[in-house]
Amino acid sequence: MQTPVNRLKASLQSGQIQHGIWLTSGTAVLAELAGNAGFDWCLIDGEHGPNTVSEMLPQLQALAISGTPAVVRIANAEAWMVKQVLDLGCQTVLVPMVDDAQTAQKMARAMRYPPDGNRGMGAVLARATGWGAVPDYPHTANAQVCLLVQAESAAAVENIDAIAATDGVDGVFVGPADLSADMGYPGQPDHPEVEKAIDHLIARTVAAGKIAGIITFDESRFAEYAEKGVTFLGVGGDMAVLNTALRGLAGRVGR
Repeated sequence: MQTPVNRLKASLQSGQIQHGIWLTSGTAVLAELAGNAGFDWCLIDGEHGPNTVSEMLPQLQALAISGTPAVVRIANAEAWMVKQVLDLGCQTVLVPMVDDAQTAQKMARAMRYPPDGNRGMGAVLARATGWGAVPDYPHTANAQVCLLVQAESAAAVENIDAIAATDGVDGVFVGPADLSADMGYPGQPDHPEVEKAIDHLIARTVAAGKIAGIITFDESRFAEYAEKGVTFLGVGGDMAVLNTALRGLAGRVGR
């Protein structure tokens, strides 16, 4: 058994746009459904979804069966949270609220084993190694992990060049909702000033040669973001899609 190749990372680094969906339900059934739907990736949300580490495991297993690459968003920029989801076998991690290069560097080191980082050496006991079936995992895992950090504040806009230049940061993901709130326009991610900041974040990330990401539920904007250089594109959420479908069905039957 060998360390799995991170196909999502390889595709993103080659410039291929990868479309994915947020999983916030906390259920393996919906993860399985989404995994078989044809997305390029599915993200298990540990920040705003009811997803503890124990609840992430069956969802990762469901996605593994479908062959769809899994991404996990942890709740906060904490090294111990990174360690837990990596040991679960997730290779691509999204970290919210990264406002400066110091935090980005801390997360980059948490993702990797020495000498490139300070990830703890306990994966021999974890799912990431098949519970010890990958003996060279500490020597091969660093090349396969992928760190995406979220820029979602005015401070991150100011510090984007330093964040994107941080060694070990593979990409920067723009969080439009929190960015708009921090800039003084809560609930207005399409405000002109917010749009200007989003474009700046994407442009500087692309200029640094890093993966640029964003999420939008507006299908009319998918092509626009692709033209701007976004390759990690979130196109919806499981509960939003389900809610729309259920309410639409109820409405069509005359309730």
